[in-house]
Amino acid sequence: MTRTAKKKRATKETSIEVSIDLDGSGTTDVSTGLPFYDHMLDQLGRHGGFDLTIKADGDLHVDSHHTVEDTAIVLGEAFAEALGDKAGVRRFASGLYPLDEALVEVALDLSGRPFFVWDVTLPEAIPLGDPPFDPSLAEHAMQSFATASGLTLHVRLKDGRNVHHIIEASFKGLARCLRDAVRVEDAGGVPSTKGQL
Repeated sequence: MTRTAKKKRATKETSIEVSIDLDGSGTTDVSTGLPFYDHMLDQLGRHGGFDLTIKADGDLHVDSHHTVEDTAIVLGEAFAEALGDKAGVRRFASGLYPLDEALVEVALDLSGRPFFVWDVTLPEAIPLGDPPFDPSLAEHAMQSFATASGLTLHVRLKDGRNVHHIIEASFKGLARCLRDAVRVEDAGGVPSTKGQL
């Protein structure tokens, strides 16, 4: 069974194309027009072990919000489609993820029930990159991804002072948890008493 998907979405604000292979080698090709966001999505693919291609064209002359949100939505939809019926997956994953002084806790469940908790207070910071990525959009990106993919996702900041480090540790933690949760460890049924997720 191949766990791959391709999704497209076009609106008056953005045009997004995503392809993902959950059983890839971490090869990425990401272009959203926002270099910092590209860097975070690259972390998601590389540390998740996913082959990931993202091409996004958005109204960055307005601001980065639409591009960040729509990219996360389409990525979440592609992830859910590639995951299929979730037969045999580990389902749950969690851990603590450091990046220098920053330490972030991530826990998730491939539950099929979207729920998102972001307990991360970011230090005041200027936008990152050029064109700028508003750091507060990290929360929105993760919420949009969790909702579109049907994840229960909790992200909590344990320690940290550098905004870049905090956001990057969050994306790396999400990636590693996704990598662990999607791993097939039982050729049997879906890991739920309901018989489906």
